[in-house]
This record gives sequence, structure tokens and C-alpha cells, in this order.
Amino acid sequence: MKKIRIVADDRIPFLKDSPLAELTDLVLLPGAAISRSDLLGADALVTRTRTKCNAALLDGTPVRIIATATIGFDHIDREYCESHSILWRNAPGCNADSVAQYLASLLLIHAETAGLPLAGKTIGIVGAGNVGSRVAKVAQILGMRTLLNDPPREDVEGKGAFVPLEQIQREADFITFHVPLQKEGIYRTSALADEAFFQKLERSPFLINTSRGEVVCGEALKAALRGGCVCGAALDVWEHEPDIDLELMKQLEFATPHIAGYSADGKANGTAACVRTIARFFGLKTAMEWYPEIPNVANGVLKADSVVSAVASAYDLRSDDRRLRASPETFEKQRGNYPLRREFPAFTVEQGALRPEDLSVLGKLGFRIGNG
Repeated sequence: MKKIRIVADDRIPFLKDSPLAELTDLVLLPGAAISRSDLLGADALVTRTRTKCNAALLDGTPVRIIATATIGFDHIDREYCESHSILWRNAPGCNADSVAQYLASLLLIHAETAGLPLAGKTIGIVGAGNVGSRVAKVAQILGMRTLLNDPPREDVEGKGAFVPLEQIQREADFITFHVPLQKEGIYRTSALADEAFFQKLERSPFLINTSRGEVVCGEALKAALRGGCVCGAALDVWEHEPDIDLELMKQLEFATPHIAGYSADGKANGTAACVRTIARFFGLKTAMEWYPEIPNVANGVLKADSVVSAVASAYDLRSDDRRLRASPETFEKQRGNYPLRREFPAFTVEQGALRPEDLSVLGKLGFRIGNG
């Protein structure tokens, strides 16, 4: 019996060691280079955001299912897939904790550098799905007041916990974006942070974008930084990736190469979701519950004297910032060869000189607390 043929992005971690490698004819190719000719004999496609799944790629191929190891799915032409009976599935929430870890590191390091406590500050979270909700939880653990803006959820659930964007523009000390890319319609997020958006800001907040590059207009952000509409900014996602705006990068406090969700744990979640999706679709029973074995960090026991030092010991986004600034032309290579990064539950913090209140915060963030 002919094996199911799967074409997959060769940068999807753990996939070559998954049951699909034995159960199917698994072909691994560079994501951005996957072409229609590669899919002429394929039954399925496993991808990331760099493969544009549209008519040009899929027309005339036997592909019946697309699984993407990402939360985002704007690289998939959903209308085309649905009109051609191609099932597609993303991996919602797979890297939500990874992005929340990135935000924890960013907020704490920024606050320490600026000499300003986070407690009592207001953070506006634009997009309160899986990721935004986890970020809100982290911010609350750090003592921040959270304002959630999510029009699609508000329309379904009612006003409740949500506020209009205008309130965030008035009251927020930090604004962070966690929205999908919607290029049109009533929930459009493309160019959401444009010139008009920045002009309405009242508190000169710190702006963060880890969602999609097109959500924040680069030229408008540069003008806002020069004019003081924002006091600083951090970008993990960029317009025109991987060809990033070097002038803008120089103005940012933190600049990273689209890796906020790149913890090994988040990657494992995304890959497992893809494998299980494919397994269910084709009836591959032995792969339906598979989950990869994640390597441990070299030193999972941390000595720290504060919350920020513990968080930075587990993940310090300044390392990613330094690598990008040193070699922005290797943006894609830095993503493809990203070093092992584990989430907070992979670490044990020694009690040492930490105050009880610090230990409480670290425990709530997910760290294990040592007995000594």
C-alpha cells in the first residue's frame, strides 16, 4: 500500500523524529522554497508562516489537508482551501506561554533599567485571545493593572472585561499587541497602530508588538518615537520581514527576530498539534497522542536575588536583541537556528536570599521553588 506523502517545512522542530517519519513518506523542504511542483504528489502539507498556501501553490495538487505549527494562519488562503475541499488547521495557543515569558522578561528588564516599578502601572492589551490572556495574567502577577481590548470577543461575550481602544490610548503606560492579521473587515488589524493611533496617545506609553509586523506602521512608529508620543518601543515582528527597517531598529529599546513564541515548549506544542491533526485525518492511530521529548536546559537550578534576576536567568531577551543588532541581515537564520529556550516551569529557583513575596511571584509565574 502506498504511503501517505507529506511535504513539510524542514525548520519545524521534532518533526523528523515524530511517528510521521515512519508512518508516512515525509519530505522536508525549506518552507519559503516549497513550490507547486513539490506538492504534485503530496497528500498533506505541514508548514509555518513562511509558506504562502494559496492558489499558486496548491492549484492542481492532491493536497487534502494543511497543518500549520503556528497560532497565526494569515499565510493560508482560507477561502481557496474551503472552496477546494482542503482542510486546514492551525495550532491555537501553542506558544502562548512562550510569548508571555517574552513579555515578562521585557517588562521586568525595562522596569529595572528605567528604575521604575511595574506595580500599579497600566498595561493595555490589544487582542485577548490565548496569548493576550496569558500576557494579562503575567502582568497581573507583576502587580500591573490590565485593560483588555478585543472587539471580536466583546461582540460575542458582551462588554464585561473589555474596554474600547480609546480608553487604552488614554490610560495605558504600556500597550502590547496580540492580534491576528486581518487586512479588511470590521475587525481589521492591518495598520492598526498608524499615525492617527499614535496621535491619540495621552500618556506617552511604551509600545510592544509581538503579533504581526503589519499591525504597526513602521514610519508612524518612528515619528511617534521622535515626537515623544511613545516613550519607547519593542518589536519582535516587523513590516517586510525579513528585510527589516534598520533606522527603526536603532530607535527601539528591544529588537528581536520574530522569536517571542520560540520557546522549545511552544515549538513542541505546535509540532504535536500538527502531527495529531495529520494522524486524525488519515487514521494513524499510533501518532494521535504523540508529544516530543524536549531537551532540558544545561542548568535548571537558578540562584537569584530578585524576580527580575530569576526571570532573566531563565530567559533574557537582551541576548536575542544583541544578536539581531549585530547581524540584522541574518534575520531568518537566527530564527531557523534559535538556541534552546525553556519556559519557566523547567527551572527551579533556590530560595536563597529571595524574599517571601518574590518567591510567591516566581511561583505564580510557573517556576518551581527549591526546598533549601
